[in-house]
Amino acid sequence: MKQSVDILVRGDGAVGRSLALALSAQGLRVALLGPGGSAQLPRGEDVRAYALNATSVALLRELRVWEALPDDARTPVYDMCVHGDQPGAKLAFSAWQQGVRELAYIVDAAALEAQLDMALRFAPHVQRVQQPLPAALDAICEGRDSGSRAARGVQLERQPYGHRAIAARLLADRPHDGVARQWFRSPDVLALLPFDRPVQAASYGLVWSLPEARAQALLALDDAAFESALMEASEGQAGMLRLAGERQSWPLALSRAEPVSGEGWVLLGDAAHQVHPLAGQGLNLGLADVAALRDVLEARESWRPLGDERLLRRYARARALPNWAMGELTDALLRGFALEHPLPARLRNQGLSLVDRLGPVKRWLTARALGQ
Repeated sequence: MKQSVDILVRGDGAVGRSLALALSAQGLRVALLGPGGSAQLPRGEDVRAYALNATSVALLRELRVWEALPDDARTPVYDMCVHGDQPGAKLAFSAWQQGVRELAYIVDAAALEAQLDMALRFAPHVQRVQQPLPAALDAICEGRDSGSRAARGVQLERQPYGHRAIAARLLADRPHDGVARQWFRSPDVLALLPFDRPVQAASYGLVWSLPEARAQALLALDDAAFESALMEASEGQAGMLRLAGERQSWPLALSRAEPVSGEGWVLLGDAAHQVHPLAGQGLNLGLADVAALRDVLEARESWRPLGDERLLRRYARARALPNWAMGELTDALLRGFALEHPLPARLRNQGLSLVDRLGPVKRWLTARALGQ
């Protein structure tokens, strides 16, 4: 007969590994079942880069993972410049104006998952398993295509954007100076995230969201032609850009699961929600899920079982508004900048410039992005 555990974590991506560490720190017996989130991505070199806010960094510090990351795997962002699709339309954020050391960190996805894996080796209450073990609570962190979610009959509201994200690592001929750059243009969104790999202070993580046909056309180009298209799109503002490796891509959608908890089970991360990457909040939402579930379980009454449905509703309520709001915000931004009619184009670009001049509004938006 299989030995039971307190928590079975299904999925060993960044969210699942973080959850296993967080719950084992409470003395709970955790089984970590893989593969998880990262297994859904294309095979080959992992070119993903996470934009982590202050709240996510604080959680990783608590888990004793953050300080162990190599210095070149976590690059601070001091400034961010958002460009519209008309001349002069832009919005600038700075850490100095916000009174913080940095706006965010750009983190190498493979390095983070490797360090989480290393920390798990020293976690006294975690075991890796290849088959499910009986558990008081199933924590489902399997990503957007979760089979365990489907097996529980959970409804997934999914709205495909008809867009595809292209990710790559880039080299620049001048320093990035800790500046993240983003272009909102009908109908694509281009982000250049300052990075220190493979070259210190002169690398970027690329995330480029485009309609499916245009994305496939760009993916079919050779490196030189792709770099030329990228230079045109970025207007040369980051200098000359060259590919530092292969390109990867995946389809984009807005999705929400309902419900996210039930008797003996709970959903976290992309298994519960998926947002457009234009705000870089995907993993931040997942790690906020981890922190919320950790807090709910830690505060539970001594007589209440871990899988109690009413207990898990506390987690669901705590995460409902933040996850819904981020999904609505990213969706509205994408759809607003996808409109090609001259009037909405003029309004959205004027809106960028207006917010740039409204200090309190800009500080409030920055605080939300920082997780404050």
